[in-house]
Amino acid sequence: MDDVTILIVDDEARMRKLIKDFLTKSNYKTIEAEDGEKAIEIFYENQNKIKLILLDVMMPKVDGWTVLREIRKNSNVPVIMLTARGEEQDELFGFELGVDEYISKPFSPKILVARIEAILKRTNGDKKQVRDYNGIVIDEAGRTVTVDGKPIELSLREYELLKYLLDNEKVALSRDKILNNVWNYDYYGDSRTIDSHIKKIRHKLGKKGKYIETIRGIGYKFEVK
Repeated sequence: MDDVTILIVDDEARMRKLIKDFLTKSNYKTIEAEDGEKAIEIFYENQNKIKLILLDVMMPKVDGWTVLREIRKNSNVPVIMLTARGEEQDELFGFELGVDEYISKPFSPKILVARIEAILKRTNGDKKQVRDYNGIVIDEAGRTVTVDGKPIELSLREYELLKYLLDNEKVALSRDKILNNVWNYDYYGDSRTIDSHIKKIRHKLGKKGKYIETIRGIGYKFEVK
């Protein structure tokens, strides 16, 4: 992963060093920021180089939520939030803003690296053919989605969720199955996070959002009608 640069944003110097050491061992390049204000500055200076951001929530000057909002104005770069908070509502709020993953402190550095590798693998997956679902076109090589020829902006998690629905066209998928496959690990939070993501995806798909059908008591199904 010599060509992958990760931005580490945390106000604790020891935490930044711990993460940097493990990422360096895995051949990742790193850039560090000690607060949210510096993170935004560094991100814009290195936007084309940074492939993933590790972002602490509670920081001086500018907190992680504000940093995330600013980044999402211009980029869908994967963001993993590092948080000591365990509040379910905080996580739902983060997913609304475009968080791709959560890691709660304290955490295992090896698990963190594994999560990073999983996200980067999904982001830079093998090239496959472009698929068209009655005007919803997904290009897996470029990880892009267009609706009637117009590109739509999706976070990494929104893209993965939509892709999973498309891959399983006409199949009723339970929320548990979606969590296990899209979130790629056992998620112990409230499954309402799926409902939140579905709502945003439907909105971005416009009139074609109706193709994502709610299956009462089960979950969701994608079907062109």
